[in-house]
Amino acid sequence: MSTPLEQQTDEREALQSIYEGDDNFKEIDLTTYQYKYGEEDNYKSFLVELKWGENYPDEAPTINMNTFYNRNLLPAVKEEIQTALTTEASQWLGCGMTYTLFECLKDNLEQLTAGQPETAPTMAVVDDGVGALKISDVDADAKRKEPKKEQLTKSQKRRQWERTDHKGERARGWDWVDIVKHLSQTGSKEDAASLMDSAAASPVLHPLNT
Repeated sequence: MSTPLEQQTDEREALQSIYEGDDNFKEIDLTTYQYKYGEEDNYKSFLVELKWGENYPDEAPTINMNTFYNRNLLPAVKEEIQTALTTEASQWLGCGMTYTLFECLKDNLEQLTAGQPETAPTMAVVDDGVGALKISDVDADAKRKEPKKEQLTKSQKRRQWERTDHKGERARGWDWVDIVKHLSQTGSKEDAASLMDSAAASPVLHPLNT
């Protein structure tokens, strides 16, 4: 009676012969084999990987449906395919079954993938208005609202200087001209004349040379 290792050697040679030239079949190593179903651009396409253990074929191979190729396969569809393979394998214990398992899926492919959409599901885009929100820069807004300081000309600066005591303080009587003008319009001539006499008695400050 052949040992599991001898049976594996015979089955390996048979698989290489049967699937020669079939691009869907792939031998990963001496005990791991893959078969791809459907075209790569088809959303229903999937890949089955079978790995033999030390006691194969006296025990069923390990069925792997979690390869990267199956990333789009729905979990329910994966489970249905794996169940079909497990059920079929249980009937062939003690015999080389890799070819049988690969082929049994071909016969039931449409039924096994009935729950798998043919195209990627369309995700609904929900506009919650977040994109319309504008985060205001408080500091920037404050700077924009801050009134610009008036830029004085040289002559304006000189006139301001003449009205001060050259220490930043306005000299006594700096606005008397405006006051006298106001009194001449609203008050008595005596008040205006008296104020003019006081202004004349005040010392005159000369501006610094610039």
